This record gives sequence, structure tokens and C-alpha cells, in this order.
Amino acid sequence: MSRRYYNLPPLTTLAAFEAAARHLSFKNAAQELSVTPGAVSHQIKALETELGAPLFRRKHRGVELTEEGESLFEALASSFAKVSQCLKSIQHKSADNRVTVGSTSAVATLWLSPTVIRFWRAHPEVDVDQRIQDEQFLSAPEIDLYIRYGRDPDPRMQQTELFRDRLGPVGDRDMAKRLVGCGLEDLARERLIHTESENNAWTTWQDWFRELGYDGPVASGIRVNNYSVALQAAQDGAGLALGWQHLLRPMLKGGQLAAIGGFTMPAPNRFHLVGYPDDELSEAALLLKAWIIGEVSALSDELK
Repeated sequence: MSRRYYNLPPLTTLAAFEAAARHLSFKNAAQELSVTPGAVSHQIKALETELGAPLFRRKHRGVELTEEGESLFEALASSFAKVSQCLKSIQHKSADNRVTVGSTSAVATLWLSPTVIRFWRAHPEVDVDQRIQDEQFLSAPEIDLYIRYGRDPDPRMQQTELFRDRLGPVGDRDMAKRLVGCGLEDLARERLIHTESENNAWTTWQDWFRELGYDGPVASGIRVNNYSVALQAAQDGAGLALGWQHLLRPMLKGGQLAAIGGFTMPAPNRFHLVGYPDDELSEAALLLKAWIIGEVSALSDELK
């Protein structure tokens, strides 16, 4: 007789495999599970040994699922989703009026938080919790909705396109006056404020100049690891920041920042609202989702 009632491998190995399969990354799975990538790799090797079959093909730049791995992931993802939904359904009723939404600090400060405040004024019975992190958001049971730049790789998540921003240099008013009519080569010599991030989805100054056809030298400028700090430095006249013009619309309209020159490019990716399918969301989450989509729909086509 099996020592396990359901004849299952240890749940820690199944959880490690499911996370790694969902992200196709041991590193991202480790981040989600708050363990090291080595620990995830160890758990998966133990599972493969017990099953007697490989679940991943290890490649130079990542991993992919084998046929056996795809079959196991499909079964686990479906089962875990059912368990998650059951747990949600037995939580205290007060949770029905609470929704959690996530974003980066810049998206929260510049766009999402004012949107949430307007939502709360219209629906004071709903409590909205915000989760802020500057790494790319990954799906998590405690987060109902989150704003993501680019598409989420998790096929279980429902993704709604919000808008595609435009990128261009921003600075203070004095700098905008001084640089009227400047060319790309002139901009490249200015003090640039570079925002460094582990997430390589964000456009850099080098990407921006290259996309607009300039392949000359770009000033090293100053470096920060937070976009809000970059914007504050630009407001204080310390240099030029690469501005997401829709997100910065209130600051541009209010005069805290000014667009520099006439050069902009469309962002490579769109912002998405990501969440579980509607039939798995609470009424509060559905209300907030509809509100966010409604606010974006109210924007002009030019800003989408």
C-alpha cells in the first residue's frame, strides 16, 4: 500500500514544478516561492526521478516542457485553480468587498492610484488594496488584478489591452526652452537620466535613440533604479528623463514637466490589465476591472 493516501509525490515538488512550468523559468519560480533557483531545480530533479521521466528540456537560455511536462502542468494548473477558487469561496464574507490590484510604483503614482481614488469615491463600499513592486508582476493568488507592461506568459490569465504609450524626452521648462528645435545628436549629448532595472522589457535611452535612427554616442549621464526618482531629478533640472507621455499626462498638463523637442516613438509593448477569468473574480474585482477599462476607453484614440 502506498505511504501516501492519493499516491502523489510530495506537494513541495509539485508546487515547484507548477511554478517553473508556468513561468518557463526556474529563477522566476524561485522568486514567487521565496526560495533559491537551486532549491527549485532540486525539487524538480527529485520529481523527475520519482516519475522516471524528464519534465523539462534544459536549454542555454531557458527551459521548455517535454510532452510529459506539458501533460502534468495542464493537470496541476487545472487542479490548483479549482483549489484556489474553493479557498476563495470559503473566506470570510467581508473579503467579497475587498479587491487587490498591483502595479509598479511609477504606474501607481502616475495613473493607477488616481484611478483607484475615483473608483472608491463612486464605490465607497469596496476596499481596494494596492500592491507595489518594480519588478514585472507575476500571477499570485492574493492579487486579483495587476497592470503589466507587455503580455503575461501565464495562459490561465485573462489579459485586456489598455493602451500603448509614446516615449519621448522630458525635463523642466527651462530645458525645454533651451532645446527648442534641437536634433537627436544634440539630445544625445545632454545629461540623460538612465533608469536601471532588472526587467529588460522597459525601453532604455539607447533603445530609444536606435529606434529613431540615431546610432552615435549617447551621454552616460546619471543612473537611478527607480522611475519616480528619475522624474523628480528631471523636474529639478538635473537632466532629461525618458517620458511615458500618457502616464505623465497630468504632470505635462500641470507644468511640472515639459516635453523636449518633437521626437517620440510608440512603446514596443502595450500595457495590459491582467487577472483571473471573470467567473473566478469577486464582484468587487469585476467592478474595479470595469472601472479601469472604462477610464481607458474614455481616452482619445491618440493616447491608446
